[in-house]
Amino acid sequence: MTDAAELDLPFFDYSAPDLTGEVYHRRLAETARHGWLAQAPLSYVVLDRESAEFFLRSRATAFPGPQIADLFGVTGGRLREQIDANIVNQTGERHRRLRSLVGPAFAPRAAGRWRPVMRGFLDGLWDPARTSCDAVEAFARPYPALTIAAVFGAPAADAPRLQAWSAWVQRQFDIRALAADLPAIERATAEVYAYVEDLLAARRDAPGDDLLSTLLAAEDEGDRLSRAECVNLVLNVMAGGIDTMQAQLAHALRLFAEHPDQWALLAAEPGRAARAVDEVLRFEPITPFTARVCLEPVEFRGVAFPAGAIVAVCAERANRDEGEEFDITAVREHRPLTFGAGAHYCLGANLARAELEEALAFLAPRMPGLALDGPPRLGGVEGIYGVESLPVRWRPPR
Repeated sequence: MTDAAELDLPFFDYSAPDLTGEVYHRRLAETARHGWLAQAPLSYVVLDRESAEFFLRSRATAFPGPQIADLFGVTGGRLREQIDANIVNQTGERHRRLRSLVGPAFAPRAAGRWRPVMRGFLDGLWDPARTSCDAVEAFARPYPALTIAAVFGAPAADAPRLQAWSAWVQRQFDIRALAADLPAIERATAEVYAYVEDLLAARRDAPGDDLLSTLLAAEDEGDRLSRAECVNLVLNVMAGGIDTMQAQLAHALRLFAEHPDQWALLAAEPGRAARAVDEVLRFEPITPFTARVCLEPVEFRGVAFPAGAIVAVCAERANRDEGEEFDITAVREHRPLTFGAGAHYCLGANLARAELEEALAFLAPRMPGLALDGPPRLGGVEGIYGVESLPVRWRPPR
């Protein structure tokens, strides 16, 4: 058994300012050619599917949110409260209990019942007179926020605020943003806490068929869900379900604009949307690196990782074990690791899949000849890998 610190490992800097687009994919592929393990500024990085599955599923590891918060001096206030309460940072019985309460609201059937609402939002965003747009502004940004507002029973007019808050709160997972934008992240977190508390109060007076009413019913049962847990679960879903979905839909449209034959196939056969979503998730995960901290000494493939070691699980390399080509017709053996694996598999995965499927099935027949209308502006990969702008054009549909 060899200590990880004693290995001569290749270095991969996931905070490098030029690490985006094809540079990011190429640099990762070059690093992975040296083996399954690399050294990064604050962690180790694992670079194949087997190692990714191991660290994501191991009960000897956990998400290191509190440790990262300590590192950047986030020791108090509502941001630290949110980090400590975030379901991704929970383990054991408390984690199982919280998932059991909110999980049924995101089961496949429960997520599927929002599909007509999603189609309504897409229809409202579609302008048949257009043949070009910034796809982020036109579709990817407003659509997820409208959907989450509906799931919560919040007014549709609040969707832009929810989107802005989600973008800031999600930067708690971005080490560059924590270093540069901490006051803004803390301010957004305090604002969204106040909003959620007001929304819960309003929903208590007028319950409906939505997620908030479900959580409030669990709170009323006394020993199942505390008031603080209820507020934090709502905030988790709100923050986690908007910015990530915006990024994944924008990357999906970018990929199809770069692969016109695939878009034409989907336009001709919208029933391929589910397979297309699988391939988008596999090929361009918007959470390229998911951190895990070793709660105790961990051994894997003859390498010993000490307690406290942080490991970044690279979903991009794990997913691309099955190929470097974007092909919605290919049959893949494994499920993408974009939503994680194990006990912390993403709660909102079914809702996100439904949103993506509905968006692609709606847009493909209406945007024939989809192509880039200028260079996309891509974000960094150290947190949520987003798209800041995506100029596209298409032919008028027949």
